[in-house]
Amino acid sequence: MKKKQQIGTILLMTLILVIVASGCKKDDDDSIVKDGDGNIYQTVTIGTQVWLKENLKTTRYNDGSYMHLITDKTEWRNAISEAYCWYDNDITNKESFGALYNWYAVNTGKLCPKGWHVPTDTEWAELITFLGGESVAGGKLKTTGTIEGGNGLWHQPNVATNEIGFSALPGGFRQETGSYDFNGKNWAGFWWTSNEYSSNTIHSFQMNYDGSSIEYGYLGSSKNLGFSVRCLKN
Repeated sequence: MKKKQQIGTILLMTLILVIVASGCKKDDDDSIVKDGDGNIYQTVTIGTQVWLKENLKTTRYNDGSYMHLITDKTEWRNAISEAYCWYDNDITNKESFGALYNWYAVNTGKLCPKGWHVPTDTEWAELITFLGGESVAGGKLKTTGTIEGGNGLWHQPNVATNEIGFSALPGGFRQETGSYDFNGKNWAGFWWTSNEYSSNTIHSFQMNYDGSSIEYGYLGSSKNLGFSVRCLKN
């Protein structure tokens, strides 16, 4: 009888340890990340970096506070504080392309989920170098397929392999001046860095439908541009 009690105790302790270990594994699993809205993202490890596999689509900061949604183009262009929108003010673009944020939202430091951040230009450069340089990195980062072929979201020819699973999509951008408002969806993707070049100019990266390169530049001189955001783990 005593032996049976000992066996029962050992089995019970083993079961408890298994449950505790499973719970810890779930809590420590970095492959799934939630933003301020509760949207779930998967991650991809590239070299020594860990990136989200999708563009950010949250409408709340990581402290739970809401962002300012701006649909009117004049208000967007005149904004001097944080804001976001959906391409063409159409929320159906959310799931595929994420939100477009002005740089004031990036500069809050609260845009990405806790433990994550908007990458610097140096961190983007590290990614590009790991993938072989600016002339080929874009093709390795973009999703494959084309709209014309019915198997993708880029226009043809879309030189892409997506071989490391970054899955970059052509979310376009929101303009800060001029006669038009939104531009470039399905043709190009634009991503913020967290670096200011000057008081009016921000660093960014761009990928286009017709090549394998990734371009580093400024695209205008306003913090009121609406770009996509990819988050990098701290």
